[in-house]
Amino acid sequence: MAAPPPGDRSPKGAKKITRLGDDESNRQVSLLGGNSKSMMLKNQPTDFDHQRWLFESKGKYGIGNACWQDDDNNNKGPKKGTNLAEFMDKPWKPLTRKTSVPASVLSPYRVLVAIRLVIQFFFLSWRLQNPNLDAMWLWAISISCEIWFAISWLLDQLPKLNPINRATDLAALKDKFESKSSTNPTGRSDLPGVDVFISTADPDKEPPLVTANTILSILAVEYPIEKVSIYISDDGGAILNFEAMAEAVSFGNLWVPFCRKHNIEPRNPESYFTQKTDPTKNKKRADFVKDHRWIKREYDEFKVRINGLPDVIRKRCERYCHREEMKDKSLSRQKSDGTGSGETGQNPKATWMADGTHWPGTWLNPIADHKKGDHAGIIQLMSKVPEAEPVMGKEDEGKLDFTGIDVRLPMFVYVSREKRPGYDHEKKAGAMNSLVRASAILSNGPFILNLDCDHYIYNSMAIREGMCFMMDRGGDRICFIQFPQRFEGIDPSDRYANHNTVFFDGNMRALDGLQGPVYVGTGTMFRRYALYGFSPPRATEYSGIVGQKKKPAATLSPSVSLQVVRQQDADIEIAVPNEDHPDLNLPKKFGNSAMFVDSIAVAEYQGRPLADHVSVKNGRPAGALLAPRPPLDAPTVAEAIGVISCWYEENTEWGERIGWIYGSVTEDVVTGYRMHNRGWRSIYCITKRDAFRGTAPINLTDRLHQVLRWATGSVEIFFSKNNAFLASSRLKFLQRIAYLNVGIYPFTSIFLVAYLFLPALCMFTGQFIVPNIDATFLTYLLVMTLTLCLISLLEVKWSGIALEEWWRNEQFWAIGGSSAHLAAVIQGLLKVTAGIEISFTLTSKSAAEDEDDIYADLYVVKWSSLFVMPLTICITNIIALIMGTARTLFSVIPQWNKLVGGAFFSFWVLAHMYPFMKGLMGRKGKVTTIIYVWTGILSITVSLLWISIRPPDDTAKV
Repeated sequence: MAAPPPGDRSPKGAKKITRLGDDESNRQVSLLGGNSKSMMLKNQPTDFDHQRWLFESKGKYGIGNACWQDDDNNNKGPKKGTNLAEFMDKPWKPLTRKTSVPASVLSPYRVLVAIRLVIQFFFLSWRLQNPNLDAMWLWAISISCEIWFAISWLLDQLPKLNPINRATDLAALKDKFESKSSTNPTGRSDLPGVDVFISTADPDKEPPLVTANTILSILAVEYPIEKVSIYISDDGGAILNFEAMAEAVSFGNLWVPFCRKHNIEPRNPESYFTQKTDPTKNKKRADFVKDHRWIKREYDEFKVRINGLPDVIRKRCERYCHREEMKDKSLSRQKSDGTGSGETGQNPKATWMADGTHWPGTWLNPIADHKKGDHAGIIQLMSKVPEAEPVMGKEDEGKLDFTGIDVRLPMFVYVSREKRPGYDHEKKAGAMNSLVRASAILSNGPFILNLDCDHYIYNSMAIREGMCFMMDRGGDRICFIQFPQRFEGIDPSDRYANHNTVFFDGNMRALDGLQGPVYVGTGTMFRRYALYGFSPPRATEYSGIVGQKKKPAATLSPSVSLQVVRQQDADIEIAVPNEDHPDLNLPKKFGNSAMFVDSIAVAEYQGRPLADHVSVKNGRPAGALLAPRPPLDAPTVAEAIGVISCWYEENTEWGERIGWIYGSVTEDVVTGYRMHNRGWRSIYCITKRDAFRGTAPINLTDRLHQVLRWATGSVEIFFSKNNAFLASSRLKFLQRIAYLNVGIYPFTSIFLVAYLFLPALCMFTGQFIVPNIDATFLTYLLVMTLTLCLISLLEVKWSGIALEEWWRNEQFWAIGGSSAHLAAVIQGLLKVTAGIEISFTLTSKSAAEDEDDIYADLYVVKWSSLFVMPLTICITNIIALIMGTARTLFSVIPQWNKLVGGAFFSFWVLAHMYPFMKGLMGRKGKVTTIIYVWTGILSITVSLLWISIRPPDDTAKV
């Protein structure tokens, strides 16, 4: 047996590693020479454990990752191939990953859904075959409701069959876009720009302090400062909002560096200073306590300045107006040669800015050209375009030490679009479209983050989390990233299901497994190119009964689409390869701004992911976004003012195909639907730390009116061309079902109200919905209830919601369905058939008694017409329980089975209505007078009606 070579020191018994011959080794290395790194990167595993990658070497141990040792014989001449340091520096890694719900949860869930569907079919068949001949009208109402409930349940359940979870890799995002490399020698950020939109309208309803805190949280976001631009749309043109935003920027010069220095979370100062946790937790800088104390005092002074702004503005206006009056009197005396007989004109009391000029927006004393719905367009840069390089702070004695901290602020722009009488300004959707056009001129960020004025950034890394999806492989097909809505200030019991976790953690997560979640109006990151009405670079068409057949759609590439759009005189219709649906045509009319049209191609290119992998399609080269942003000049700002004019959208497709879609109070759902209909997909991004947080109404009346607005928009969608029945072939079948349910769910209220009255009607008549409460009926009822409970338990397991939250959602479904949803259906039908629009006004009957109680608004009772139907249901069922029990007790032959059946379902109704009844009692059970009046009137009416229907029989034997 041959002895091992002298250099071989392998342990005895170990498997011998065969050394490659020089010719074979050189041949294999030559195959990887030159472009070896890119070839090896294409085949890296996508698991996030990031094992050390295999590579080819000239070492004597052959191929592997155990050792990298150069052979003395191979050190002659220049090295070919890849060295370890270069190879291991930046292996290709995905930015996101998708994980399915465990099969141990999902498989039983789907099986139970199928079982319940079969049982429901047999139950309805049995019900149809066994009518109650003694009370056919009760049977007909009940079976109609049950059939509709089965359809409604199926529409709601089918889109939930494929829930998924997603995760992001922020470290990989930083390595790929913000690390030094051959294409980025300085390590400057190569991430695309983001424009953040905030909308507000009335400072009386949306306090400026709340809006200012939202702005401060955005100014301090962890994203390249030069890549962020913030726009606030003040649709009322109020000087109070304008001055509050100026104060916010002034305080932001202290607050933002403080957050960066000490890694503060959350970066909304109001939320940060009111949180109950220890602020020194995980803080290591010795000067944190001093800085915290200082910034807290500065914030308190900032709040006082914001609260005092109305008085400051009023006194300033009085001072300037008095000065103008004195000037007019002096001029009048001069004209009358000092005789004092001159007449002075009545000058309007103008609203003045701090620099002594007239406010171009709405005045405190409105006049023509300066009132709501009639004022000029305003664009004001509250903070300038930041420098491309970091600007480090200095030590300032008596203030905070920001040495080594970047003190730049993102660009912040105040926008108030022009409004004139005679124009339909389209409310919030019109304001958002104005921001889209103005931002395209000023910054043209390829991505847009849309937030309400009371939804602030709770996680400073939220934009980076969303950018992981947009910049990952296949990200060019994503139209928007939807973050879940999380709320603060909700009562601990969540009486009216304000958190809405069943929807945000259940339905939306399940839709992410299809074509993506719906757009819900806030907390959404858009691809600007998708908002412009273009189709995705790649799409799929679905055909067949359930969309089981799919094929690639004939779409134009972005470059070809933009070339067609630029040719304004060309026949665009013939250039579109697929015209089977109007939404698939190219957008044509963007308006008369050439600068805006030119910005479209730039936004589309900058929004592409990096072409750093063979599987990345429609990508851009690394380092393409390193150039600094040019400063703004006067012509650019003038162009931006022009595109927010009230006449700009005339003879264009804004609101019809481009931007936010008009024609519905729920413009958010319609806008997202149009994008999905073109073949785009969306992503649901649930972060470990909530991305955004906001406020929600905890008062019963306010909550019902919020639901009324949503339901009214759904009814409008059902009666419009945005009905999912008319969707294109690019919408997945289950996604179509989900959108169909969006338009249909308010109509369930008609059957729900009838079904909630059924127990009372059974108690009144002594009849029941079935001939006999026998074993068959009870078995069906038991099995259906058990399967529904098991399905709900599994939903709770894969969605992460609590059982209490699920029950609150069921309760409010009954409350909202019998009030707001029913009102929305009536309002929608009247609008469609007769063109009549009904508005439900509020009348406050009591006020909060304890101003120190943060949940005081929960106990405020504001009477509304929406209370009539659920209150009638509650009182009717209570009266029916009393009458049914009395009749059975004093009956010669008591029918206890029917009493028990009717009483059980009456208690089922009252259990669902319990939060409503508790809300009417206010604080400490104090019931308002109108409740007593309504109860008395309803009791008398029901009693008289019952006597007229079933008069007492004098001949009856007792």
